[in-house]
This record gives sequence, C-alpha cells and structure tokens, in this order.
Amino acid sequence: MSQTSDVLKARKAAGQGSLIGYFPVGFPTLDESIDAAVAMCQSGVDVLELGVPYSDPVMDGPVIQEATLMALSNGFKLKQIFQAVAAIKSRVDTPVLVMTYWNPVIQYGVEKFAHDLAEAGGAGLITPDLIPDEGAEWLAASDKYKLDRVFLSSPTSSPERVQNATELSRGFVYAVSTMGITGAREELDALAHQVVAGVRSADPLQNTCVGIGISTSDQVAEVNGYSDGAIVGSAFIKAYSHGGVEALKSKVTELAAKLAR
Repeated sequence: MSQTSDVLKARKAAGQGSLIGYFPVGFPTLDESIDAAVAMCQSGVDVLELGVPYSDPVMDGPVIQEATLMALSNGFKLKQIFQAVAAIKSRVDTPVLVMTYWNPVIQYGVEKFAHDLAEAGGAGLITPDLIPDEGAEWLAASDKYKLDRVFLSSPTSSPERVQNATELSRGFVYAVSTMGITGAREELDALAHQVVAGVRSADPLQNTCVGIGISTSDQVAEVNGYSDGAIVGSAFIKAYSHGGVEALKSKVTELAAKLAR
C-alpha cells in the first residue's frame, strides 16, 4: 500500500541502504526543476522529495530558503506541483513524496490536493508542521487515495507523540535531531539515534529515515547503519547552484557511493 515503504524495505532486505533526495519545485524554473529531479532519480536517489516553495519557510535552512524564494520570484504556482510530479513520474519509477507546509494544502483544499497528487502519480506527503493529532482531514484523505503520510519525530517529542507519529505515518517516520540547524555533528548524531530508537520502540517494523544536515557519503552510510534511509537536501541544492545538472548528478553519485547497489 506504500510505494515508499516498498522501496525502503526492499533495499534493506537486500543489504542495501537508501538515499532520499530533496529538491524544490520551480527552482530556478519549473522545467529546470523537473529535469534536475529526474537526474537525481537516475543517478542514485531511491526516494525523491519535491519541496513546495512557501513564503514563510520557518523550518528550512538558508540554502533551501534561498532556493524556494527564488522559485516564488520566478512565478511558481501551487498547482504546478502536480504538473511536476506527473512529468517526473512519466520518466522514472522513483517514489515521489511532496514536502509541504500545511497552509498551502489547506488553501488548495485537503481532499482536492490528495486527489490531484494521486492522479499525478505522487506517493504522498511529508508535512513538517502538521502533527497527527491535528491531521484528521489529511488522515482520511490519504487513506481514501492510498497516499503515504510522513510525520516528524524529534528529541523533544513526547512518548505519546512519538507513538502517534509512528502508528499514523505511512512510508516512514522522518527523524530529525533538531528543528534548527545548530549543534556539532556528534551531538546531532546522538540525538538522531535517540529519535530512531524511540520510533523502533513504538513499532519495530516502521521505517525511519534521518535528516540532519547530511552532506557526505560517510554520513549517508553511517545513518543507514541505524535507520532505513538518509535524507539530503541542501547539499544537492548547493551542487546544482554551483554547477547545474551535471554537478547535481555527480553529487548524488558521490553520496550514494557507499550504499550497496
């Protein structure tokens, strides 16, 4: 029932790791972002996260903020997310998750968003600012259209909230060591281990993927040693910004190098 979970579990069962890659739709233009996303999938990304540009990206670091604000300034419209998903899925089989703040979904209409995402071939949503307790409408719509729903778990999440996120996520639980971008690498790793352990305790069969500012192949491999996948965003945007699609493809290949293929 979950495109994303099927991929993560198959790779884990084969003794392989997974790389989840983020790229914002519309950066720098719609067509260029589609080409970039396809190139990522063809170069070693196992699950694609398409970011929805938003005018108040309070949870994103400066690299992602700059890219999404550029997309908005270049004319990105919310309905183009479905056009992008359909175009990408016409060229690759990689599961495509849309990562979005909740307000754009509300403005579009929760059920209509779910319907249009499913029609485009999308796998589901990652919703960083929506907690399961407040997501009844999305839970119903995602069940109706058989979409993945990825909730976040952090070191500050209560045991009850971890349990809820674990039980109600489909695809994986997004483990974050901090909602900010501060702290030494060692501290972030320790916190990420803690979050993954909490999800494993709630449900040993649930997938958990970690996003904590990962930027090297060693870090990708290390994170896969205790979770089901490593999530990378800023490193890919930086590569694209500095060298276009070819640099982006090289960065994906580089970060996936220590995962068994």
